[in-house]
Amino acid sequence: MLLTSYQLGNLTLPNRLVMAPMTRARAVDGKPTAATATYYAQRATAGLIVTEGVHPSAVSQAGPFMPGLHTADQVEAWRVVTDAVHANGGRIFAQLMHGGRIGHFEVAGHQPVGPSAIAAKSDVFTTTGMVPAPVPRALTTQEVRDQVQAFVDASRCAVEAGFDGVELHGANGYLIQQFLSSNANQREDTYGGSITGRIRFAVEAAEAAVEAIGADRVGIRLSPGGEVQDIVEADIPRLYDELLKALPDMAYVHLLATADDEVLMGLRKAWPTAFILNPGGQIGPHESTREQGERWLANGADLISYGRAYLGNPDLVERFRLGLPLVGADQETWFQTETGYVDYPSYQH
Repeated sequence: MLLTSYQLGNLTLPNRLVMAPMTRARAVDGKPTAATATYYAQRATAGLIVTEGVHPSAVSQAGPFMPGLHTADQVEAWRVVTDAVHANGGRIFAQLMHGGRIGHFEVAGHQPVGPSAIAAKSDVFTTTGMVPAPVPRALTTQEVRDQVQAFVDASRCAVEAGFDGVELHGANGYLIQQFLSSNANQREDTYGGSITGRIRFAVEAAEAAVEAIGADRVGIRLSPGGEVQDIVEADIPRLYDELLKALPDMAYVHLLATADDEVLMGLRKAWPTAFILNPGGQIGPHESTREQGERWLANGADLISYGRAYLGNPDLVERFRLGLPLVGADQETWFQTETGYVDYPSYQH
């Protein structure tokens, strides 16, 4: 089933493999480079590519060497990337990633912001290495709405840059999941407290993005129960069931396998449109396998996203098709290095 086509909104995907978003930390001055265009174009046989996390505003940048999508120069630089992917027959969404409390003044030139003035009990990446996460400035109620607008503005920039759509990053401890959480979000206004309050930001950001660029062009990524970057979530099945029911009609939800199968299956049943599942969960030592993908398709997923497997295998679709061995990507070259980016070859027959 992985190699069968799928209709995702107005896009016909030639297969059900999605290249998952992965930070590569190779942007220059907040912009993708010519090598970025090569990297994504090499992987254009994927049914859908979702880019690395792209910050939708200056204050939202989570780490150094990460690209943005909120200035004219950034739009122009991304257009080179989308043109290259489309020239190779691919489809590409931009993942919009607001770091929230995961960030640092040294990186963005701004104190990070978050639902509450509570620092993550984890380290953040800066130009001088890993340092303890700082205490963020709690957003006022109006400023929360300003962050919704940042997602809207970046969604419009993405369309201008030639992207086929956007994915809102609601996973892995960044701003949207910070609002969902029961430890990072201690607000007493309409964006905190009850489940209805804690899902409000995610729902408003999704609704506004859909209104701005259309339902077929918007997805959201979630990691139910994921604990990366000091996230704690209470009543996970109910929290995510309520969230999925409140989200607007949109292209897809993209879930990491961070909860048990029963919870994930329940969320599959609660969601009416395309359901993308990443079987690998959060960052770990091994690539997901074709067998894991096929199992989840049989369990009701529509598309399967692969992360690490796409680093060393730009021709992952072909390798799955022909049963060819996969190349493991060297973890030392995941970020920043000149090697380990566009130099992984396709399989030589």
